[in-house]
Amino acid sequence: MVGKLVGQKVVGVKQTLKALKNNQGTVLYIAKDADINITDPILTLAKVNSLQIIFVDTMKELGNLCDIDVASAAALLLED
Repeated sequence: MVGKLVGQKVVGVKQTLKALKNNQGTVLYIAKDADINITDPILTLAKVNSLQIIFVDTMKELGNLCDIDVASAAALLLED
């Protein structure tokens, strides 16, 4: 089980993709139940940038870990 995401982060596919393109971030969180067509570009960029990738069971659980009331397919911890 993963604990709450602490520190600066971006949540959501668009914001995560933008941050990855700018070489920001240290750890990527992806929901296992998210649509593969949505998460594939994010995973590809994360692998190119050699980021740690953590898979979370559901989008709802990832949203809760990010302290938001909606489900999320992706989240990225940013460098401090």
